[in-house]
This record gives sequence, C-alpha cells and structure tokens, in this order.
Amino acid sequence: MRVDFTKMHGLGNDFVVIDHRAHESVAIDRALAAALADRHTGIGCDQLIVLEAARDEDEDADFRMRIWNVDGGEVEACGNASRAVALFHGAQARVATAGGIIAVTPERGGAAVAMGKPRFGWEDIPLDYAMDSSALPLSWGPLEQPFAVNVGNPHVVFFVDDIEAVDLATLGPEIEHDPVFPEGINVGIASVEARDYISLRVWERGAGLTRACGTGACAALVAAAERGLTERTATVNLPGGRLTISYGEDGAIVMRGPAVESFRGSFDPSAFGAA
Repeated sequence: MRVDFTKMHGLGNDFVVIDHRAHESVAIDRALAAALADRHTGIGCDQLIVLEAARDEDEDADFRMRIWNVDGGEVEACGNASRAVALFHGAQARVATAGGIIAVTPERGGAAVAMGKPRFGWEDIPLDYAMDSSALPLSWGPLEQPFAVNVGNPHVVFFVDDIEAVDLATLGPEIEHDPVFPEGINVGIASVEARDYISLRVWERGAGLTRACGTGACAALVAAAERGLTERTATVNLPGGRLTISYGEDGAIVMRGPAVESFRGSFDPSAFGAA
C-alpha cells in the first residue's frame, strides 16, 4: 500500500500534506512524522499536515487539521500551513485545530486566514507562574522583557534594533526550553521599521530557525500594536517573504499571504517503519 501526499510551502516554510478526510491510509505517530520530515532519508519538510474528518466537538468545522513538527511533536497551530491547506482544499472552510477554529479563504496566489483572537493570560501562554505577559521580567543575554501571547500556539516577541545582530540559533533553543515555558515557546525577534512594517526572524518550537512563521508574524503584529509601536495592520517581512497581518479592533487576527503546491507523490509506510 502506498500513501499519497502533496508537498506545499508558504514563503519557504514547507509541508507534506496527507488527506485522511475520507479514510485513514496510515496511522501517524511521532516516529513516522519525524521520519517523513527528515530531509535526508524522508520526504523532507518543516511540518507534516494531516487533514481529518471533523469530530463531534469541532463546532461545525468542515474538517480538522493536525500538525507535526520535524521533531515528531504534535503542535496546535501553523499559520503558513493554514494557507497551504486553503489552497489544497480550494474553497472557504472552517478548520478545527488543536489551537481552535480558524477560517480559510483561498485568494489569488495564496489565502486569507482568520486566526481567531489572541490570548494574553499567563496561564493561556502558558507560563510557569503569574507575571505580566506584556513585558515579561526576564532576560536571556541581550534579549529582555519580551511580549508573550498565544495566537493558537505560544510565542514570545523581543523587539530589537537589528534582528540580524541577534544570535538566534544559540538563544532560540535556550529560550524555547526554559522551564518558565512548561510547553515550550516560539521565539520571535522583531524590528519595527515603520508604523506599517515589521522585520521578523523566528525560532520555531520543535523546528528551529524557519524561513517563515505565520503565527509568529501574527504574534509580532499583535505585540507591536499592543505596545503602540505600529498600526493594527502591517506588513511582516520574514526571510522567506512578506505577510500582511491585521489585528482588528474586535481582537480578531487575519493573515494574508502566498501558498504554493510544489509537487505530488506517494510513499510506502513500511519503508519508514510503519505497520
């Protein structure tokens, strides 16, 4: 038996998409997800995306999206993957994720994704103990007082003058695994270039440095707007390209950006140790 997949990406953040909405062709676990994501011996991707039929508790969702990082860990949300799924599905849809319901709309060259509303409570991030999430009284080397927010998954955003001057490859994993973040954390380094333009690099929980992070872009805009550094709509420039993020007066976040199908293929699960 072979399993069909579609390889996709959003600004270079790449995914293997498997459609299990009609039937499950192979059981996905941590080991198989990591094996498929391996760029040397697998298909290669930042995240494995599996589409499933909606569950009874999915609040009228059309289907469910599950996400595994390159390390095999399952996570709550992925903004770039959401745009890829919009392109894959080809129509408006309400999509259930572990981080909540999102709404996807294909657009020319990409998609718009209604990401829901951010959460700021220390227990929603979550943090190990209560503190002001708008300026955590913490520091790691030259980085200090980040803004913490949950936009479907947890992020801290540090504002700096020059994002390229930060050794994110060293500081990223240190921050990600700090015990103050019991479920780990995504780490953003942002520079506000103008009231409507942010430059951003992200160390992604379970994946490392990425060319783009959609939820990271949402977190950066929310943090900047809440601190009064930007307007509520801005372009976020990442190494892989640009996203447009809007943070409405009602608190709703909308992300717009490109998505691309790269190729389609199939694999034999037994080649990766699956039964």
